[in-house]
Amino acid sequence: MNCSSIRTPRVLVMSSTFPRWENDPEPAFVFELSRRLAAAFDITVLAPRSPGGKARETMDGLHVVRFPYFFKPWENLATHSGGILNRLRTNPFNYLLVPFFLIGQLIALIRLLRRKRFDLIHAHWLIPQGLTAILGLNLTGQRIPLLCTSHGGDLFALRGTIFKRLKRLVMNRSRAVTVVSRAMKDYVVHMGTIPDKVQVISMGVDLKHRFSPDPAVARSKNELLFVGRLVEKKGVRILLEALPKVLDRHPAIRLTVAGAGPLEGALRKRARQLGVSGHVDFLGMVTQSKLPLLYQRASIAVFPFLVEKGGDQEGFGLVQVEAMGCGCPVIAGDLPAIHDTITHEKSGFLVPPGDPDALADTILRVLSDPDSCSRTVRKARKIGREKFDWEVVVAKYARVYYELTCPG
Repeated sequence: MNCSSIRTPRVLVMSSTFPRWENDPEPAFVFELSRRLAAAFDITVLAPRSPGGKARETMDGLHVVRFPYFFKPWENLATHSGGILNRLRTNPFNYLLVPFFLIGQLIALIRLLRRKRFDLIHAHWLIPQGLTAILGLNLTGQRIPLLCTSHGGDLFALRGTIFKRLKRLVMNRSRAVTVVSRAMKDYVVHMGTIPDKVQVISMGVDLKHRFSPDPAVARSKNELLFVGRLVEKKGVRILLEALPKVLDRHPAIRLTVAGAGPLEGALRKRARQLGVSGHVDFLGMVTQSKLPLLYQRASIAVFPFLVEKGGDQEGFGLVQVEAMGCGCPVIAGDLPAIHDTITHEKSGFLVPPGDPDALADTILRVLSDPDSCSRTVRKARKIGREKFDWEVVVAKYARVYYELTCPG
């Protein structure tokens, strides 16, 4: 493309996760990034059809196309209940939907490529979106630059020789690759991807307006908060198992769990077995507009991330940045990707993954040391504003978009 062209560069964004309407509890990071980039780029989003979502619409400056992949009542592979991978793990019958999903996405992509000229394809997740993009470009004979973003699950969870080859193929065929943490870059470079092709750019958080402290909200002395999908790698079971030890010292403590997922039933049962169910509030999915208040009033936000048996683990952890932005102390599982946001005892507190006793001890320590909390909160807010505010993240992605659509 000629950079002197007066036409706004056209970008096709592919994602398996996208909000269905304003303030939908569906994860919104792809939407938030795309709508902010829409000021400089003409963006079309291709996402799967979901209950209540329109087949085509304009949403906050974005052209949204939702593709069908099965009969409507059974299109539940890409719903928020834990994401595609966890939908497959919890119900083996969902594997029957996978080929229909891939075919539906591929057909929709080919139709879009034939109807509209795009200058860039941005595929979120190597598989399936990155792989589908390569197939679509091959079948249409178009030579459009491909940018792939890995968010973690697609990189860590899909193991085995075939998946490794497919991921390597997607990254090698992409013009550029972005990952959301330095640990992920080390991982993909180890897989054989050219280092210069890979950039670390996290998803962002609105730290200037939405996720910021509110002096009018009193912070509780007895509320622990977890926010996220109820899946194994988030470690909620470990948090529940740490709770009896915490309650021995702080009997008024309550745990608020904001999120939904395939493990909700099992976690409720575990809380009853541990005798702590009367101290745990399962809120289900909470909209983005209501999350700041939870962070602003909580004593500590706890994210006991761990590595699943299948290898899946957190790629970045936006929730901890949201909590830090609201002035809430953060405790998290000590995984490589978490080091981008938390330095132990400086911007938060890290605990060994999967260790309820260590988690309980850290919670008790933080509850008893408000001065230490204040120091870490100030440091965390500073790091967040400098590295993870949407303004910073969008500028980095805009630079990548321009480099790929206007080479030279």
